[in-house]
Amino acid sequence: MNLIEYAHVLVISLCTLNFCFYRINSYDNGGWERGHATFYGGADASGTMGGACGYGNLYSQGYGLQTAALSTALFRSGQRCGACFELRCVDDPEWCLGGSIIVSATNFCPPNYALANDNGGWCNPPLQHFDLAQPAFLQIAQYRAGIVPVAFRRVPCEKPGGIRFTINGNSYFDLVLITNVGGAGDVMAVALKGSKTNKWQSMSRNWGQNWQSNSYLRGQSLSFQVTTSDGRSVVSYDVVPKDWQFGQTFEGGQF
Repeated sequence: MNLIEYAHVLVISLCTLNFCFYRINSYDNGGWERGHATFYGGADASGTMGGACGYGNLYSQGYGLQTAALSTALFRSGQRCGACFELRCVDDPEWCLGGSIIVSATNFCPPNYALANDNGGWCNPPLQHFDLAQPAFLQIAQYRAGIVPVAFRRVPCEKPGGIRFTINGNSYFDLVLITNVGGAGDVMAVALKGSKTNKWQSMSRNWGQNWQSNSYLRGQSLSFQVTTSDGRSVVSYDVVPKDWQFGQTFEGGQF
């Protein structure tokens, strides 16, 4: 590691230990907010596969049954993909069950402007709404309820293993799907560096958690810097070997 890279990592570490740690604990994970929840996807949650975050098969990607599609106000054009929320059913003793659940944001619940906000247009702005995978919903409310009021808050994501990078695209268009992100969970910025160029370059969000680069990167190992919404960053040096192929997935560091 050269002097510039060492200084870069040092700054990241100081951020992690001080301001950024304070921000995620004092702001995102503070007070409870109010919203509503419905469910979709069937008893086995098979209807939740795919989705606007680009994660594909939620079973194989590790998100499982504890997932949610977010309304426009929460989804923020894909910026909240991967964020984790704790939810509990409130103020409806007829339908609410005790306890709380933690879900990952994996999809978008689109607005339906043909319906009123309080009569079917549950995901219309400015409503804060969670369309939960059915198995998750049934942990906090009864099936017949259909829709229930909830209290929710951001919580840190706990993920086994490292951040995963799946490389798709073609020689001059690299599309990297980033999954299994711990900590804040929602990726806000990504930079990559090829071993031949030895220079960090910013990637742009294509959709969901798919990030793109238009550089030619074949035949060189790749390093990634992932920054989440709390300002913390993780650098995975040479996580992708120089003989990588499109369609492969590689595992790096973790928050």
